[in-house]
Amino acid sequence: MDNRSEVREFLMTRRARLTPEAVGLTAGTNRRVAGLRRSEVATLAGVSVEYYAKLERGALAGASASVLDALSRALLLDEAERAHLLDLARAADGVPASGRARRRATKQSAPRPSLAWALAAMTDAVAFVRDANQNLLATNELGRAFYSPVIGDGGRTPNLARFQFLDPASRDFYPDWDLFASMCVGIMRAEAGRDPHDKGMQDLVGELSTRSEVFRALWAAHDVRIHGTGTKRFRHPVVGELTLAYEELAITAEPGNVLMIYTAEPGSPSAERLHLLASWAAEHPPVEVATESA
Repeated sequence: MDNRSEVREFLMTRRARLTPEAVGLTAGTNRRVAGLRRSEVATLAGVSVEYYAKLERGALAGASASVLDALSRALLLDEAERAHLLDLARAADGVPASGRARRRATKQSAPRPSLAWALAAMTDAVAFVRDANQNLLATNELGRAFYSPVIGDGGRTPNLARFQFLDPASRDFYPDWDLFASMCVGIMRAEAGRDPHDKGMQDLVGELSTRSEVFRALWAAHDVRIHGTGTKRFRHPVVGELTLAYEELAITAEPGNVLMIYTAEPGSPSAERLHLLASWAAEHPPVEVATESA
């Protein structure tokens, strides 16, 4: 992915979504743009029109922290969008998004023993590890049962984005399919901004753009998202509807990989169904996550 193109499209889409009224300006007449003019953004950010035009053309390298902060305020960026802008600026300057380089593995290997032990110790929650490219790398026993529609026959590394956009079963598994789709793409966009040279992400985006019109439209919107924490609804083929709270935890020993934990409110119908799923999983041999590269 070309960093200059990413910067240009991100800034243009953020500018286009704002109205003058939203930022305290008078709209006036004979407006030819949907959203703010470049000159209006420049005024709000306290920079010259020429300099802002240069930034919006993709020349973000060398932009100071104060300028980036001013742009964030002018464009009313939320936390995820501001972080994305900073990631794009770091990438333009050739600076890694974090202090450690990310793993660039061509083949998925089994999880470290200590990580596998930690996953296995979580018996009342769905726990799994995914990478920046939405590959499902490891799960606990309940996680394997929970994500059985995604894992399938274990023939290749399960990928949450491919399942979302290419597998019709996802519309049953995710009752709020449109919300899940926008979340998935927003997370991928944010990851792509952190590491624009990740070939795995480039290949995944190319595949999904070719095969899914919905993905293509969402990707073009340049919306970004930080996952973090929240609540999701699922419809599992074995136990039915589940409402689960999730927490996303960074794995510092494996930059770019995260540990996701889904739990149900104690005493709730979802907790009972999650317990039933655990019993079902104990009675059925698990399908191992594939170790070959997706």
